[in-house]
Amino acid sequence: MDEVNSDAFDLTSLLQNDDGDVSDSEMEKAYEMFLGQLVFSANDPRIDIMDNYDLCADPLWITWLERKISSTRDVEEKIALKDLSEMIIDVKKRFELSKAAEERAVLEADDAEQNRIAVAEEEMEKGRALSGTDILRKAAAVDNAGRDAFVEPEFVKKTFYEKELTPEIRMSYEDMCSKVLPPYKAGDTPVSIVFNFYDQFDAQFIKVLNERAMNGDADSQAVLDALASEQEKRVNVATENLRTVLSKGEPMRMEGAIVALAKEGKIDESFLLLLEANADQARAAGATGPADLMVKLRKRAESEKDKQSASKEIKLLRQLLREPDQTKREDLLADAFTPKEALIVPGTAANAKAAIDGEAPEEEKPMPEVPPPDFINCCKAVLLNFGNLEYDVERGDLSVQIKQIASEAEVVATRIYGKGMSAREQQDRAWKEQTTSIFDLETLEIEAERRGETAPWGNANGGDELVPGFSADGKMQIGGT
Repeated sequence: MDEVNSDAFDLTSLLQNDDGDVSDSEMEKAYEMFLGQLVFSANDPRIDIMDNYDLCADPLWITWLERKISSTRDVEEKIALKDLSEMIIDVKKRFELSKAAEERAVLEADDAEQNRIAVAEEEMEKGRALSGTDILRKAAAVDNAGRDAFVEPEFVKKTFYEKELTPEIRMSYEDMCSKVLPPYKAGDTPVSIVFNFYDQFDAQFIKVLNERAMNGDADSQAVLDALASEQEKRVNVATENLRTVLSKGEPMRMEGAIVALAKEGKIDESFLLLLEANADQARAAGATGPADLMVKLRKRAESEKDKQSASKEIKLLRQLLREPDQTKREDLLADAFTPKEALIVPGTAANAKAAIDGEAPEEEKPMPEVPPPDFINCCKAVLLNFGNLEYDVERGDLSVQIKQIASEAEVVATRIYGKGMSAREQQDRAWKEQTTSIFDLETLEIEAERRGETAPWGNANGGDELVPGFSADGKMQIGGT
C-alpha cells in the first residue's frame, strides 16, 4: 500500500524519452509494473484503485488493460484481469456519480440561497412602499398574546421512504437492474433471479424498482412480486427456527440452540428482525421479562452471526455499527487494536525441531486481533461498496457512520501506538538510524571502560590497526612509510 501511494508509481517520468515523447516500450514496462502491484496487493483492489484513481481512470491505461485481456492465453489470468477491469469501471462510475451528486447539491444550495434573498428583497420592497400610517397600523395590530402563542415552525426531517430518488441514485443501480430484469438467460425466471441476488436487494434498490413499477414497468413489478414471495418464505422459516429456540425453555438452552443455528447458517436478517419485533411487542405490552430475553437472544444471535464473517475486520465493524455509545465503541476498538500474547505456540517446522532438541520454541511478538491499518482499509472498502445506504434514520447513512468510526479508530490507535510518521519523517528516521552521533560513541566508550576494555578509536597506540593503510594521524601510508 505504501509503495502504491508513493512516487514509485508516478509514471510520467518513465513514459518519456530524451525528446519528451512517450516511449511505447517504457509505457509497456510501467503499465506491467503497475498492473502487478494491483493484482498482487494484499488490499481490497478497490482501495488501491481509488488511491490511484487518476492513473486507473486514464483512457490509455484502460485501453491497454483491455488489449492485455484480449491477448492473454491463460484462462485464469484472463478471468482475473476481467475482474480487475470491471472493478476499475465500477469505481470510476461511482466516483463520477459521487462528483455529480456533490455538484448538484451545491447548485441546489445556491438556488435555495437565491430564493431566500429574493423573498427578503421582496419583503423589503413591500416595507418601503408602506406609508407612515400603514406602519403604525401594523404595529398596533401586533398582539402580545399573539406573539406568545406564536410557535416556531418545526423542521420535520423526511424519512428514508419520503426522500425522492436523485438521478445519481437511479444511475448507480443501472447495473443491478440489468442483472435482475429481463432479458434473462435460458432457464432463469424472476423467482430464480430474486433467490440468487436476494442479499443485494437493499432498501434503496427496492425504491428504484417501485418507481419503475409505478411508471408502468411490468418487469420491475414481477421482480417485486417475486421478492415479496421470497421474503415471506424466509420469514416463515425464521418463525419456525424461533419456535425451536423458544421451545428449549431455559435461557441457556435457548442460546445453545442459537449457536447451533448459526453453525448451520440459519441466522439471517429475517431471524434477527423477528427477534427485534417480538422484543418490541413484549415491551409495548408491559412484559419486561420476555422483552429482555428477546433482546438477549438477539445480541447472542448477532454475535454468533459475526463469528461466521470472513474477516475479523468485518466482524469488528458490525459490532461498532450496532453500538450507539461512543465510549463503548472506543472500548471495542482498544480491545481489538491492543497487541496480545499468543496463548498457543505456532506449529511451525522450526518450533517442532526446537522441541525435539529440547530448546524453547520461538515465540512470536504480541499482535493485535485486528491491526489498525487493516481495519481502516476495511472501512474504505465498505464505503466504496455500500456508502450510499441508509443505515439509521437518527444517526445518518452508512457513510456518516463509518467515517465517524474510522475517526474514533484513529484516535484509539494513536493512544496505543503513538502518532504515525509521514513519509518524510520515516526517511529522516532511517537516515538518523544509519548514522551514529558522537554522543552514542561516547556512551559506547564508557561502557567499554567499565568492562576493562578499550574502544578501537580510543587506543592511542593503535597506529594503523584501526584502518589498514592509514597512520594514527589519519594520513595515508605509501610504500610502507
